[in-house]
Amino acid sequence: MRIVVLAGGIGGARFLRGLQQAAPEADVTVIGNTGDDIHLFGLKVCPDLDTVMYTLGGGINEEQGWGRTDESFRVKEELAAYGVGPEWFGLGDRDFATHIVRTQMLAAGYPLSAVTEALCARWKPGVRLLPMSDDRVETHVAVEIDGERKAVHFQEYWVKLRASVPAEAVVPVGADQAKPAPGVLEAIGSAEVILFPPSNPVVSVGTILAVPGIREAIADAGVPVVGLSPIVGNAPVRGMADKVLEAVGVEATAAAVAAHYGSGLLDGWLVDTVDADTVADVEAAGIRCRAVPLMMTDVDAAAEMARQALALASEVTA
Repeated sequence: MRIVVLAGGIGGARFLRGLQQAAPEADVTVIGNTGDDIHLFGLKVCPDLDTVMYTLGGGINEEQGWGRTDESFRVKEELAAYGVGPEWFGLGDRDFATHIVRTQMLAAGYPLSAVTEALCARWKPGVRLLPMSDDRVETHVAVEIDGERKAVHFQEYWVKLRASVPAEAVVPVGADQAKPAPGVLEAIGSAEVILFPPSNPVVSVGTILAVPGIREAIADAGVPVVGLSPIVGNAPVRGMADKVLEAVGVEATAAAVAAHYGSGLLDGWLVDTVDADTVADVEAAGIRCRAVPLMMTDVDAAAEMARQALALASEVTA
């Protein structure tokens, strides 16, 4: 079975690990969000791509869900001693190595897709990991701080500010001029199932869909497209997705997120059992819906979520 998954960071990576257990023979292509990418200390950092790569390759810090296991922070400490920031973004020593290799390869003329393939040759994640685009796309958030309205990089909003101020707008800068990375449209066109994991619908999956051609390719693929709600009991499972949903005028409910994607894109939608009363509303909008447990407490739980998503895809096909 050929499966395409649109993935952000932690939620997407953990779902993918479950998918590998649920469908070990599947040929999985992951289209990763690069809107979170940021340049720090002269290095190109790709948080979502790396989280997927480390998680599936066995190198992730399980407790955090991001960064390397057995990490140290001596470089960060030395930079701080020189007064060089930002101190709020924690790059570890092992992680620095990945970003150095990536930046050197990019400077040598290799596109991000080729660099990602080279990095994955070490980690062997068991999936084909593609960036959504080789072009530079950065998600910015419009906020008002101390009476001043300004745009900040999504990482600053999410990590430094902890989404403590309202997001007035979320803009994937450069997305409208970007092109899908090599292999992205081909993977979508040959897929048998397309899955949206419980990643952030605005700044993860939404940013991928903002690259011209990707949404259209999924809508025209003619195969089941099934998503899993990142909202459980009217609250994000992880992170602060409600803050960015509010910025785009979407309620933080499982049904509202399904409507945000739309029946022109989604064929099936899984909500958590606590949101079972929303199933009828989702189906009234033309999207097949089922209520199942959606808390990824461990790999087995994530695998069962993946099985349920594939089962719903089969129902849609039937």
